Amino acid sequence: MAEQLVRTAIRVEGIVQGVGFRPFVYSLATGLGLRGFVGNDTDGVFAEVEGPAADITRFLGKLERDAPPLARIDRVTTRPVRPDGSRAFVIVASEQDGPRRALISADTATCADCLRELADPADRRFGYPFINCTNCGPRFTIIRDVPYDRPFTTMAPFTMCEQCAAEYHDPANRRFHAQPTCCPRCGPRLTLIPAESIAQSTRPSDVNRAIDPAGDPVGDPVGAAGELLRLGHILAVKGLGGYHLAVDATNEEAAATLRARKHREDKPFAVMVADISRARELAEVDDAAQELLTSPARPIVLLPSKGNIAHAVAPGNRQLGVMLPYTPLHHLLAGAVNKPIVLTSGNRSDEPIAYRDEDAIARLKTIADAFVIHDRAIHIRTDDSVARVFRGKPVLQRRSRGYVPEPVTVDRPFARPVLAVGAELKNTFCLAKGQHAFVSQHIGDLENAETLRSFTEGITHFSRLFDIEPQLVAHDMHPEYLSTKYALELDIQQVPVQHHHAHIASCLADNGEAGPVIGVAFDGTGYGTDGTIWGGEFLIADLSTADRVGHLKPVPMPGGAAAIRQPWRMAAAYLDGAQDLDVIRRNEQHWATIAAMARKNINSPLTSSAGRLFDAVAALLGVRDAISYEGQAAIELEQLAAPAEMGWYRAGLEQHAVFCIAGADLVRAAAEQTRAGVRREVVAARFHNGVAAAIEAGCKLARERTGLGTVALSGGVFQNSLLSHATVRLLQTGGFRVLTHARIPCNDGGISLGQAIVAGALIASRS
Repeated sequence: MAEQLVRTAIRVEGIVQGVGFRPFVYSLATGLGLRGFVGNDTDGVFAEVEGPAADITRFLGKLERDAPPLARIDRVTTRPVRPDGSRAFVIVASEQDGPRRALISADTATCADCLRELADPADRRFGYPFINCTNCGPRFTIIRDVPYDRPFTTMAPFTMCEQCAAEYHDPANRRFHAQPTCCPRCGPRLTLIPAESIAQSTRPSDVNRAIDPAGDPVGDPVGAAGELLRLGHILAVKGLGGYHLAVDATNEEAAATLRARKHREDKPFAVMVADISRARELAEVDDAAQELLTSPARPIVLLPSKGNIAHAVAPGNRQLGVMLPYTPLHHLLAGAVNKPIVLTSGNRSDEPIAYRDEDAIARLKTIADAFVIHDRAIHIRTDDSVARVFRGKPVLQRRSRGYVPEPVTVDRPFARPVLAVGAELKNTFCLAKGQHAFVSQHIGDLENAETLRSFTEGITHFSRLFDIEPQLVAHDMHPEYLSTKYALELDIQQVPVQHHHAHIASCLADNGEAGPVIGVAFDGTGYGTDGTIWGGEFLIADLSTADRVGHLKPVPMPGGAAAIRQPWRMAAAYLDGAQDLDVIRRNEQHWATIAAMARKNINSPLTSSAGRLFDAVAALLGVRDAISYEGQAAIELEQLAAPAEMGWYRAGLEQHAVFCIAGADLVRAAAEQTRAGVRREVVAARFHNGVAAAIEAGCKLARERTGLGTVALSGGVFQNSLLSHATVRLLQTGGFRVLTHARIPCNDGGISLGQAIVAGALIASRS
């Protein structure tokens, strides 16, 4: 008697498009002798399998256990359907109707199989800069719409040749239904163009003629690029999410020239090296750092530098941003140069990264000596991600390529779709519905008009990709933020969210927690509920509420924003008197004037900012009187501090209903010890330890008053590894459970997620 056949309909949700999931299902089903079909639609992957019940049970077990490496399954649902006597298993055409709920994979570093082909002279893709398969390559940066099929990507203009088409349709091939499949015969083409040959033209048609004047690949662009880099020239290189500027990282003159042309005075450059062994020559790489460097996301990883690099690459910095190649072109360039390569965003300081060819040529032709360019369009601008290792675990400081647009999943679904517009600096936005919050790639500082365009275009793109029409817009309370002004112009319900509450909510969401917690939000600037500038806050917070229970004692900011650009003004405000000129002997002619301005509250708004406290001590120790990028003084103060020093300065704690921590005590202690001849490195370390001790004291007082034993740390100040380590150590020793960021940046790049979470929780609590 023949075994009875059953049929099961299956729905798979998560990141299951563009990762080889349909071919995986095909191979799994045919291997078990099952019949039916599999396809993509706007929800994810759908399938029906028919066969003996035991084989279908095995199929379902393997479906989740053995999924492709880039897949992330959120949910599998099944239901029985009537058998129809199917004779085979097939991949059916994608369906485009219905609400879009399918998730999209991030761009992924070149896999080991493709690298073997890239290096094999006998392979038809030998040395081809656009090699990819279902397990690697461009995804987010080339997709224009869903479902993720070739016609909806920037690969649409490239018709597959017979060989590529055969691979694409062969279930046994690694490129079965890999949408960017191509080869030198049918895919994008690379060339190198001297800057002077295109200096007078920025029209796309002229650029395309320069790329391919005869309809064939031009010469050996990779070899020529390598030679130019070895000779000290600067190249503009078109990558996955935009253009990079590249130069030999061991060439002092070349690195300094790049810094001068780019108008980037001090901020460190990132460096790309060919492999882990080369990374170890430049920096200290432990097991956790190696895992992060070699992960499919391939972020820039901040590592302790060994100094084997041109000084101009990272002047005065103990850390070096190191990355490994993540595209075939990067691998080929690294091999051609055989040296570390500076790979920094293709822009001038304060501008967004260039990603359209004509714009890149117009903006970079006075910086680069030549362009390494290709004819595959980048659909959306995406910077490199930046990460570090904290207490043995990866922590993102800029979340972008390799991670976006994978969502943050929340336990409590959003009752209504939400748009959160983020902050002014390090902007991201967030669109959320159901159980998914889609945090955008790093947008940048909205003060720049081009960045603002990227912000608005990105919201439109995400709304279309994920079929989210927001009914709420969450925004910062600062009335002058451009993101806030954008939100207030929308004709939907507006939800203002206090800046530091958003920080703590983002930390809670990052950890899958709901609170309440003691939230410590330390940063540079945030608009407070009392209209003053906050930034050194202790909150009792959950996802919907936040009460200020303590803060750093406010001090004047003489000159307002000028005090951010010139940290010595904060030293004058904290030290409060010309008598301290024997400590700081710079800006003597202005010191008394600025100190008096602060004392009399003339154009000197009050701030509780922890960032300004760090600025004051950095100026006091002669680290930095004026800055050229955000947070520079505090960053360089951390670099100065002696890591092994365990001494600390004590800050007074005023136990009012809302307690105050006297940051001025720390500044005074630093001034007195500097006057006494204590080394600057020791003073800087004791200051850091003193801030950590003050945080511990504030949290202990909050615990006494509330009974809460969990602390969430957020805000850009906690990018400071020295402070973060000291704070976590003290809190854990004191019996606290400590939450820190990992997947979402602690800086303002995480604000949009926090805003969305708070808005969603507030609406849920009112319904």
